Amino acid sequence: MKHYLNFFNLVLAGSVLLSCNRNIDLAAEKESVKKTEKEFEKMASEKSIMEAFLYFADDNAVVNRNDSLYKGKNAIRKYFESKSSIKADLKWAADFVDISDDGTLGYSYGKYQMTIHPNDTTKTVYQGIYNTIWKKQKDGSWKYVWD
Repeated sequence: MKHYLNFFNLVLAGSVLLSCNRNIDLAAEKESVKKTEKEFEKMASEKSIMEAFLYFADDNAVVNRNDSLYKGKNAIRKYFESKSSIKADLKWAADFVDISDDGTLGYSYGKYQMTIHPNDTTKTVYQGIYNTIWKKQKDGSWKYVWD
């Protein structure tokens, strides 16, 4: 019985140690998310909005548009393909970024501006606030899980 108690105490102590914060540099992780936000926005500007949203999406990402949720990359692709005939420019910048204490999740919010060009002479500008939730991947990169 004494051996079982010693083993139990060892397992309990190991679990406590493993659950402790592993010296996560939260400031560096925040900067990493800010950098990812800038890369995301740059790809949307230079390549295409759809390509950027697919590249930076976690496999199980959810995009919230027009009171509908598009779950997973296939659904996100179909949503953006349905909008592919619309000429648009999308710009945004994070005003705030924060990271969970364990460094696995982050969130950002800020202002966005979408300019729709239905033809060569007119344009419509939409502005608003966005919120994105980020998940750290096994390779250390950040992918969004909610936008």
